[in-house]
Amino acid sequence: MGVSRSAKAALAALLMGSVAPACLVRAQAEPGRAPVAVTAAVATDGAVPDTALPAERAAPAPVVSPEAAAPPPDKPVEAATPAPPAEPQPAAVFARLADPAPLLPRLSAKEREAMRAFYALGAFKPVWIVDGAFTPAAKAVAARLAAAGEDGLDARAYPVPVLGVLSRPDSLAEVAEADLKLSAAVALYARDARGGRVNLTAISRLITPALDLPAADTVLAQLASAGAGAGDLLQRYNPNTVGYRALKARLAAGRDRTPSNAPSVRLPPGPTLRLGMRDARVPLIRARFGLEARAAGTLDAAPGAPEDYDAGVAAAVAAFQRSRGIPGNGTLNAQTVVALGNPEVRAPVGADEAALIVNMERWRWLPSDLGADYVLVNVPEFHLRVFRNGAMADETRVIVGKTDSPTPLFSGMMEYAVVNPSWYVPPSILKTMLASGRTAGYEVVRRGNQTYLRQPPGERNALGFIKFMFPNNHAVYLHDTPNRSLFARSERALSHGCVRVDDPFRFAGSVLPAAWSGERLKKLIGKGERTIRLDAKLPVHLAYFTAYVDDSGLYRTLPDLYGYDGPMRAALGLPGGSAPAVARRPAEPARRAAEVVPKPRPKVVRHVTRPAAPAARASAEGAPEYGEPGLWTPRPAPASRYWW
Repeated sequence: MGVSRSAKAALAALLMGSVAPACLVRAQAEPGRAPVAVTAAVATDGAVPDTALPAERAAPAPVVSPEAAAPPPDKPVEAATPAPPAEPQPAAVFARLADPAPLLPRLSAKEREAMRAFYALGAFKPVWIVDGAFTPAAKAVAARLAAAGEDGLDARAYPVPVLGVLSRPDSLAEVAEADLKLSAAVALYARDARGGRVNLTAISRLITPALDLPAADTVLAQLASAGAGAGDLLQRYNPNTVGYRALKARLAAGRDRTPSNAPSVRLPPGPTLRLGMRDARVPLIRARFGLEARAAGTLDAAPGAPEDYDAGVAAAVAAFQRSRGIPGNGTLNAQTVVALGNPEVRAPVGADEAALIVNMERWRWLPSDLGADYVLVNVPEFHLRVFRNGAMADETRVIVGKTDSPTPLFSGMMEYAVVNPSWYVPPSILKTMLASGRTAGYEVVRRGNQTYLRQPPGERNALGFIKFMFPNNHAVYLHDTPNRSLFARSERALSHGCVRVDDPFRFAGSVLPAAWSGERLKKLIGKGERTIRLDAKLPVHLAYFTAYVDDSGLYRTLPDLYGYDGPMRAALGLPGGSAPAVARRPAEPARRAAEVVPKPRPKVVRHVTRPAAPAARASAEGAPEYGEPGLWTPRPAPASRYWW
């Protein structure tokens, strides 16, 4: 059955408009020759400011028939900008999109291309403004943008354009500018709400979450037609986890909520006023604070004049300054005059508020859906929690990476566990071991041209009796350890990056299939390496929260283990960005000691012929330490198909 040419053209435009960044296509027609499609270069990915877009790439893709899919081989290709729409208002929107001037400073080239594709689908008509006024959807998203501070975002980053500021009606160009800037603010808010505000690689190369940043055209298509509910839809791009909501509630409770009807006074220009000066503006200040018209007389002094900036006026001004975070010296300076005229001005961000905003931002690094069942490791807390059906089912102490070998931060999927694992010494440790001769009990393994040092399974194995695998680019995992006394420490940043679990058999009972109880696993000890697969992949989230609300509702702060708080504050424009936060670690509950499985020391074939040396080295507290997994391991052999 044939398809009309117009239907094909519409389908082509729809397909091209749904891809961001969109390719630019132009149909050229010559007598006796089929139309030619011309595709311009697309913008590169990445957060490139939209000022980098040249004018010739600022146009959307026009409708092109499928027959014009490729130019004839003997005809040179010439890129050209398609003709603007015939209607005046769409033509103004088209022209503003073609203008390389930025819409918002942080809007990337990729997002601008996606906006262009979205407007192209609607023939470049405004989406937020109809008959010179904002639509209900526009008013709803504008209200959400203005309230961005509730979620720890900066409302100044998402300016809402205004209409009708002049006595005349807005021009076509002004309407186009306002419509596009509101779209840019909405797209930027959605991206920031999902964690796109900070360049994480600048904080650490070991912070590698898979951020789910929404495409600008997808956001606009969802919100523009949502009517009065558009603001709620925009809000949903923020996390909705219990931990995030608890921090958000504390942020709201700690902020100064001055009523909108609080008295204000707009003072005329004048000099800075200090105690003992006289000025015509003083009566206005007295009225603002409900003071008497003049200071009362005393036995030693006559009543003051209404214009006197006396001690009573200075004290009222000082109290007001302190309530707004201004130095409370009682001097009427320019900053105080502005605050008196704006009752909504609140105190600047303090240390506690900055900590809340930084840790709210870290919740954005986690998936929007953590999963009904998942494992959450809070690295600076040295703590692991297991959640089943959204409720905490188990928790335990953990050991995490040292400050010079931090535990990476990301989310993975646990797939299987290995009982009686072998450990392959990573290159970062191998040279030190060979130089010191601490190789007794290890085996040399050759795979092709590579040679590895392997520690066989056993009670002294650095991985202990069991490890839990969630494949990732950092090659880190959860595992047991023979050095159980280290869990009694309050500071447990002792590993080379992996996470050691205090009671691995109890933990195994929380994450492995029900058939594999801790008691059954213990019976496998010493019987060779076994792989046990999970019924379903289990999300594992390695997170970094230095401020959080605990399970009992208490607000807790932690020392900044890896020094990430300072750079985060600087990236978010918060105070304290040049120095690490100082916090006191909350007291931990008494440790529930893990059961040690007594097994005879296995016989080990010693293939390494270097001078013998003690296999263990003493730790700081005298406990033996037998090695440590690093951020590397050779490709494992194919896992067994069986659950044993």
